[in-house]
Amino acid sequence: MVLGVSYRVCLDEAPARWRCERACLKKPISMLRLLLLFLSAFPALQAAAEPAVDEDELLFKSAAEVNEGELRFLAEPPARPIHRHVNHITITDSSLDDGWVRLHQCHENLDPMPEVQVAYREGRVRNLRVTRAENIGQSWAETHTVQLRDVQRNAVLCIEAETRALWSAGDNRYVLANGPYMRRFLDGFYPMWVFMQVRLDTPKLRFVEAQPKTQPGFQFWQRDNEVGYDTVFEGILYTVMRFDRIQP
Repeated sequence: MVLGVSYRVCLDEAPARWRCERACLKKPISMLRLLLLFLSAFPALQAAAEPAVDEDELLFKSAAEVNEGELRFLAEPPARPIHRHVNHITITDSSLDDGWVRLHQCHENLDPMPEVQVAYREGRVRNLRVTRAENIGQSWAETHTVQLRDVQRNAVLCIEAETRALWSAGDNRYVLANGPYMRRFLDGFYPMWVFMQVRLDTPKLRFVEAQPKTQPGFQFWQRDNEVGYDTVFEGILYTVMRFDRIQP
């Protein structure tokens, strides 16, 4: 018997007014493997299984308040390899006008599966293409998805795209929000590693603040025209970066 379920690595689930891209890995598995892998709910129940965040909640609350009760940062990563989600975002002059940014994204340590679909939010991604596929039999971009077949152990998938991820908050302020990141099995959460680098390829924007703040298991960094974070955690993680437009 094959059961249709989803192993979810979701990102950029932000309020409707400045919602970023979301990616979910979908793959059918057997009942036996259901007990061994990090899985969530049935596809038809995915929306209901996601944590509910009010449209204005992230605008007026910190990411720490949204994460309350669900999130645990890990000061020491697990000994065994875990799913690693690597993101490189570039913000340009034109991003300030239309919200589109350049994205390079890699999924490392994917679980072996006969079929996987990486689905981005329709209408929020363009020029999607696969740049690297290791230990994967077949891979191709199809509209707003990437289709994978014969995914082997230690598989790596990398893509490039443009995503509409930068949103104006008014008064020359901009927001880049990501989440929920999660690795979930039924009602339990399992370790996940997320790396984010944001490059400001424009002199018109300056970084202001980010949530969560640096703490054991969540390291935020800033250097020159780059900001980002590196974190290992269990639970549901939202992150927010805020920027100001520099006036001439």
